[in-house]
Amino acid sequence: MIYEFRGSVNTLRYALLLFYSALFGCYLPVTVAHSSEPVFDLVIQNGRVIDPETGLDALRSVGIRADRIEAVSTERLEGKTIIDATGKVVSPGFIDLHAHGQRILAARVQALDGVTTALELEGGALPISLFYDRASEEGRPIHYGASVNWGIARIAEKTGKEPTGGMDFFFSNMGILSWQHNLASDEETARIVERVQQGLDEGGLGIGFLLGYAPGTGRKEYYALNELAAHNGVPTFTHARYLSAIEPQSSFEGFQEMVAVAAATGAEMHVCHLNSMSLRDSAATTELIGRAQSNGVKLSVEAYPYGAGSTGIGAAMFRGATWQERLGGIRKSDFTRRGVPLTDDEFDRLQDEEPGTVIVVHMLDPDDNPKDQEVLDRSVLFPGGSIASDGGMWFARNGILLPQDTWPLPISAKSHPRSAGTYARFLRIYVREREVISLPEAIAKLTLYPARVLEESVPHMRLKARIQVGADADIVVFDPTTVSDRATYETPAQTSVGFEHVVVAGAQLVKDGVLDTSVMPGRPIRRETLTPKD
Repeated sequence: MIYEFRGSVNTLRYALLLFYSALFGCYLPVTVAHSSEPVFDLVIQNGRVIDPETGLDALRSVGIRADRIEAVSTERLEGKTIIDATGKVVSPGFIDLHAHGQRILAARVQALDGVTTALELEGGALPISLFYDRASEEGRPIHYGASVNWGIARIAEKTGKEPTGGMDFFFSNMGILSWQHNLASDEETARIVERVQQGLDEGGLGIGFLLGYAPGTGRKEYYALNELAAHNGVPTFTHARYLSAIEPQSSFEGFQEMVAVAAATGAEMHVCHLNSMSLRDSAATTELIGRAQSNGVKLSVEAYPYGAGSTGIGAAMFRGATWQERLGGIRKSDFTRRGVPLTDDEFDRLQDEEPGTVIVVHMLDPDDNPKDQEVLDRSVLFPGGSIASDGGMWFARNGILLPQDTWPLPISAKSHPRSAGTYARFLRIYVREREVISLPEAIAKLTLYPARVLEESVPHMRLKARIQVGADADIVVFDPTTVSDRATYETPAQTSVGFEHVVVAGAQLVKDGVLDTSVMPGRPIRRETLTPKD
């Protein structure tokens, strides 16, 4: 079926095209006849267009007007600006469900890794209104959003400190153990629930549970908050309670709790960084989750393609008499700060005096150990699972947070390499070099599967992760033969290559591989306040 539009788009025909596209859930090709005036604001010409929802994988041209895709055509299109995508892949922009770097600098680095939407969902923020107001006032290069941070609500209740927004508040209280290991009374739980509900009312995208940072909290409290999520029709995002290869209180037990709570409450449960939480027990944890899914439990998962994690050195998982044994015999020298391994004395000092210090912890070595690669693969390649970065902020060599308007990224800047190279690394290793997943399926893991986690509670996400008429114009043009990560543990401040064009809300943020700092097209991804379910 071919629709022809002459001159400007005919409103009635365009409406019918959208109707039939929605009705049949399929791609309808569009031909736009030539006219004296350009029909589109931006045209991406002759690229290999991959739409993960419809299965389209063919040469097409894409016409964009304002912030929407208005044509996907087998014919040449006319536009004010033309991008020649010959030999390149044209994909929906990547969606990161686990982006702690909610600042301009971090977002710019992620844009050069193909990300057009970066959401803080594992941790989240509180107050939610403050998070969105700050981001709106400052502007963002890519789309942004956050869940409601349960941990911050708990800190506020247990310490009397009023929260100030995001993860900086959370990390600054990591050395205070009272909120991490004490049960909440019924009255305290009610007040925590009230704070979280307020965040949901202000547009929070779900509830973020950093449960592994407060493992001594009550099961009933966690259950009550998941009931709240189900009542509001929003997903939950959980960092499992335990990180251990040894029972009891093993990682497997932590995943069992999540499965049980999801099954009992009906809340949609998203498992954060399945790879790092599983340690070397991924065979058991992935089987558990897969079987729960097959039995109707609402579970989704994410993973990142690295063998090392990153967090604050004072986290509960690195405390206690047997924590090193429980993490598989890890050594304190397996922890690095700014790329340098820690000594035992330095580890102890930082944990006592500066517990919020961000470190990188090396748990698997997939580059040199095939067995570790197999362990990682079970999480990264989990069917229907998303790729998410768990990336964070960028720091100067002295450990001070870099000003967010810094650009270009200084080569001396420090973070986990996943903050810069997660998506290029996945495409390079898993698609091009190892050929263990097809490019269309890989793109689905970067776009469609993350979008589906939020589509029921945030209907606007149904317009993302697609190259279809009527979809949001968030698009990445990349060269599959050259796309690569450059960030390393020693020198993480190296942006990815191969992402030649990145379009956000119809605006060209990256042109010919160069980021345009003069544009801030990012928009809030925010839940509209809905009537809670009965």
